Amino acid sequence: MSLKAVALISSFSGDNNVRGSIHFVQETNGSTTTTHVKGRITGLSPGLHGFHIHALGDTTNGCNSTGPHFNPLKKDHGSPMDKVRHAGDLGNVVAGPDGVAEVSIKDNQIPLVGPHSILGRAIVVHADPDDLGRGGHELSKSTGNAGARVGCGIIGLQSSV
Repeated sequence: MSLKAVALISSFSGDNNVRGSIHFVQETNGSTTTTHVKGRITGLSPGLHGFHIHALGDTTNGCNSTGPHFNPLKKDHGSPMDKVRHAGDLGNVVAGPDGVAEVSIKDNQIPLVGPHSILGRAIVVHADPDDLGRGGHELSKSTGNAGARVGCGIIGLQSSV
């Protein structure tokens, strides 16, 4: 059985026209739970963009009110492949020359149920590349120095109907 969630990405800013939808499908196989994150984001500048789950599902002040990266285990920022990383560290998405990023990520630290559930939190796309905690900048170990939040959406449970 799989659980499904969705987030509709908006820019909340007149500076850009970032839009998209991201779907989350959680599958459990034995004791392993994996969430597949897939979707499409448009309106981005070509290149790499940091892509994270943020702690709060609050967009009252646009994407700026989504809080820090989702980090229930209080670890340093890192790559999705690192053992030490925020649960919400999903790396980068790549926008082509047309400004479109196709997203397909599988991750085992972002469940849709349980104490570390991502439901009600926000997915955020950033203006700049995530340095994956390796950039040497003062923000590398906390945010990946990924720059402004250009689009975000609240993750909500998707109806099975």
